[in-house]
Amino acid sequence: MTVFSRILGTGGYLPERVVTNFDLEKILDTSNEWIVERTGINTRRVAAEGETCCDLAEQAARRAMAAAGVGPEAIDLVVVATTTPDQTFPSTACLLQQRLGIHGCPAFDIQAVCTGFIYALTVVDKFIRSGSAQRALVVGADTISRILNWEDRGTAILFGDGAGAVVVGAAPEPGVISASLHADGSFKDLLQVPRGIGNGGTGSPYMEMRGNEVFRMAVNILGRIVDETLETASMTRSDLDWLVPHQANIRIIQATARKLDLPMERVVVTVGQHGNTSAASVPLALDVAVRDGRIQRGQTLLMEAFGGGLTWGSILLRY
Repeated sequence: MTVFSRILGTGGYLPERVVTNFDLEKILDTSNEWIVERTGINTRRVAAEGETCCDLAEQAARRAMAAAGVGPEAIDLVVVATTTPDQTFPSTACLLQQRLGIHGCPAFDIQAVCTGFIYALTVVDKFIRSGSAQRALVVGADTISRILNWEDRGTAILFGDGAGAVVVGAAPEPGVISASLHADGSFKDLLQVPRGIGNGGTGSPYMEMRGNEVFRMAVNILGRIVDETLETASMTRSDLDWLVPHQANIRIIQATARKLDLPMERVVVTVGQHGNTSAASVPLALDVAVRDGRIQRGQTLLMEAFGGGLTWGSILLRY
């Protein structure tokens, strides 16, 4: 019998601390009006001192497991997408595994920055389709505030912290219909943190972004990969019920929707409330739309993201 993977439950978590555009006006040469016009962002969440990436991941994971109606004994694979792990090692996935009381199954991190959750869900789909796992926990979590230069207007206004999670299980019908993943390291300088471990890099320990170039590439690439993913599944844009995009910038989201001929009423937008949460962005948006009733069982979703590397990818699935 052919086995597919299907999302069984979703969860999300945002830190309590809210940083508004008006707060940023006090430390940056910017204004609330400028930020909203250029990005669509009103507020972002920032992890408290001592609050770690794994702390955020744990809360999102517990909510996803509760929504799926499964306990730790049912999980046989843990994958965490993050750019901001608690430690160099063990992986955040191993730390999360211990927190949740999950023992013995594979657990590992995936690092593809903002595309991390798309990468992770695609990898988990392969595990389940091959019979190597039956129920997996997939988490996107980041504390991007820890690698921001809060004096850099080009990045400080855009990013926030958060975590989103899904439980994925084996099913007789898809679930995940098709996926496309890409990367091109020749564009690494467009979005990076130059400092590495030991001799692994020099320069700033903070995020650096060439915003205009990233914007142009994101708009062009996301339109192409969406069509690629639909073509792989022998589906068309009219088959889509929802676009669940990476929450980077409202203008990028709007441009992608236009390329798909999708009205914004069928696009999940949460960027205004929490900014760009990197690997947490897509699963957080998914969780919001599932919990408020917009996304219903049986509907077809397309999720896409674009991040440092450069990396990009999309997943077509039936919820």
